[in-house]
Amino acid sequence: MEFLFLLLAPIAGFQFLKAREQRRRIYLLGGYLSQYQIEKLMENVTEGYLRALGEDEPERRAQIWSMLGTAELELSQQFQRFAADFAKVWNGQTQVSTLGFAFPYADRLFPRHTFDMRQLLAIHAEGIAATAQNLRQLSQRDKAYTMTAELLLMQHSCHWFCRSKAVASARVQARHQTRHAQLIAAVSPQTREAYCKLTGC
Repeated sequence: MEFLFLLLAPIAGFQFLKAREQRRRIYLLGGYLSQYQIEKLMENVTEGYLRALGEDEPERRAQIWSMLGTAELELSQQFQRFAADFAKVWNGQTQVSTLGFAFPYADRLFPRHTFDMRQLLAIHAEGIAATAQNLRQLSQRDKAYTMTAELLLMQHSCHWFCRSKAVASARVQARHQTRHAQLIAAVSPQTREAYCKLTGC
């Protein structure tokens, strides 16, 4: 019995520390996100894409694309404000471990294997804004494809910050049947280059 306790105590301690660290990150990020309607706007935009792409009547399809353009800009502006607000967080709270699994305080124990979430959110903000403004002059279909990838990769980053890269990748695979690598390949070249430079992908 004593041996079993000695065996389980470190495991329980590990799980406790991991859960406490993840709760801290969830509360931190959630506290900033709660001030905006980013999640609702993301849902409206992505569902709108499906409606537009499935619409047969040209006039109705054009009307949906027009409304989506307004929603995209609103989403972009809100995300830029959110990223600017989060940039004010002390950097000791914003480091993200590049280890593939959750490890309590890995960002402090292995500082050379981290990146700054504030910088990553800025990259996502730029990518979403550039796509919303359609700076690359994409077709509506290609713009929708790129924006969806930009949004899902941003969502992956938020889950990575709160949990781990492995959990984030598993979630995007389960919810959207899309691998992390596919998202990276589908975003704009500017986002992909900056993202990979920061995270080491």
